[in-house]
Amino acid sequence: MRLVLAIVSFALAALMIGFGIAQRTVLAGPDHITAAVSTTTDAPISVIDGSVLNSFDRKQTLEITGADSNYAAYGRTTDVLAWVGDASYNKIGFDAETGQLTSTLVSGTEDTVPDPSGSDLWVADFREDTALGFTVDVPEDISVIVVSDGTLPAPSDLSVTWVLDNSTPWAFPLLIGGAILLLIGLIFMLWALNHVRKARGPRRKQQKLPRVPRPPAYKAIKSPKAGTPVAAPKGRRAISRSVAIVPSLLVGALLLSACSADPAVTADASATPEATDAQTAEVVAQQIPAVTVPQAKRIVARIATVVAEADAAGDAAALAARMDGPALALRTANYAIRKVDAATVAPAAIPSEPVRITLPQQNDEWPRTVFVVLQDDADATIAPTALMLIQQDARSQYKVHYALQLEPGAVIPDVAAANVGTQRLAPDSKLLAVAPEDIGVNYSDVLMNDTASAFIDQFDAESDLLRTQVGLAVKQARIAGVPSTASLTFATTPGTGPVVAMATNDGGAIVALSIAESETIAPVEAGAAVNAPAQVAALLGKALSTKGITAVYGDQVLFFVPSVIDGGPIVLLGYSQGLITAAELP
Repeated sequence: MRLVLAIVSFALAALMIGFGIAQRTVLAGPDHITAAVSTTTDAPISVIDGSVLNSFDRKQTLEITGADSNYAAYGRTTDVLAWVGDASYNKIGFDAETGQLTSTLVSGTEDTVPDPSGSDLWVADFREDTALGFTVDVPEDISVIVVSDGTLPAPSDLSVTWVLDNSTPWAFPLLIGGAILLLIGLIFMLWALNHVRKARGPRRKQQKLPRVPRPPAYKAIKSPKAGTPVAAPKGRRAISRSVAIVPSLLVGALLLSACSADPAVTADASATPEATDAQTAEVVAQQIPAVTVPQAKRIVARIATVVAEADAAGDAAALAARMDGPALALRTANYAIRKVDAATVAPAAIPSEPVRITLPQQNDEWPRTVFVVLQDDADATIAPTALMLIQQDARSQYKVHYALQLEPGAVIPDVAAANVGTQRLAPDSKLLAVAPEDIGVNYSDVLMNDTASAFIDQFDAESDLLRTQVGLAVKQARIAGVPSTASLTFATTPGTGPVVAMATNDGGAIVALSIAESETIAPVEAGAAVNAPAQVAALLGKALSTKGITAVYGDQVLFFVPSVIDGGPIVLLGYSQGLITAAELP
């Protein structure tokens, strides 16, 4: 037996060691797979779809050559195709049979495209002059766009390499197990040899033992004759086999009956409600957020850099690359004023980080809107900055339409998570206590008439600092200080900026809009002249006028508007205010 155990141990050890070595050698798979393709068209773009990049479940390393300048970026597939638009492009696929990439020309009406470098749509981008290589790990809804400079054909040589997992986790245990069995086999072998050696030694002759006496013979008991009564057996032996079968069958029947379903406790299949068609349609209709959090941070950082450089140089043309609407008008006027009047305070800087709130619009089309709030950690005395960003189309950059500071103690209501996003409400939305398009008109009337306004009850007066700075009391004081040879009049109307309403979690909305406040000073006597304030004179180019001067101040305001169900006053969250135009009366 010892020898048999030794042979079995040796056989198993050989099998395990051999299989462990084979896993590391002949049975080991490749450590990577590379698929390549060379394009031959003049299309300026190549697009590698996310399904191609995920042909194998591993990170993807891309190699791009064949052009003097090789550029690649990756982003959501919908964004990539939106940026491509009507341009011709090479659609890169994967042939599972040959294991190689394929290229199919998708014809379009555009043969050239703009340089995609720095687009806000990309999650990341890369550029190299000779050969471009980078590694990504992207899901199937992410695609890669490859361009040279937008005019020349796209880089012709593309390859994707997947690093495969050819590790052999069982190889080492098999080798160790085989070695242990080999050792056990040697032990059994030595034990068997030792036993055989001892068995071959001298043996003593066995002594004869006395015979065992024979047992007494028993006589067979005769069976009783037919008809003779026989006493029934007593005790445990009295139970016959046939009788013992009955309880067994009874127990089996009871067990089987216990396994059957009881109609009284059967689960109702209709107890779990299924989603209705309307609910399913609502989920399907939900759109993806305009940007991700990393995208928003990168966009804000780029905007902060451009604005800081434009502020330092007073370059309105450079500023227009990242600002538009009321925000651009305010800073452009400030640049012009500061060139003449150095004492004029510059607009508040836009911090690049950290982004405290990111609220993107749920929208996979254009225009897209994103609301962000930033806090300058370097100076806690500076109020948080709120930005309303709008991207008009896929090839445009996000631009700041509203840049304002939040009021002290302002509380932003709860908003949706950045990876979910929210809806941008229509200007005439009936879901709010006051339609967004009516807020500018109503608030303008409040700034002009204060408590006499018919809309005063719509707004929270306690937290409104703007009304105390430019409201009726201030206007009346300004009029009282004008000499008798001149007249000063005011007018407040909604501005030309877009009304942007972003829904909050409680059914209300954060609403950004602009208001234009104009003041006109004119002489009332022939030959009299009026003096312009320093900033107005700097922007106008003259300090005196015999005709009169009109100055327009732009207010960027941010409100929280409650829902029509909850009701309540509209709360001013923040604002920015400054001179935007000045002109002499005709």
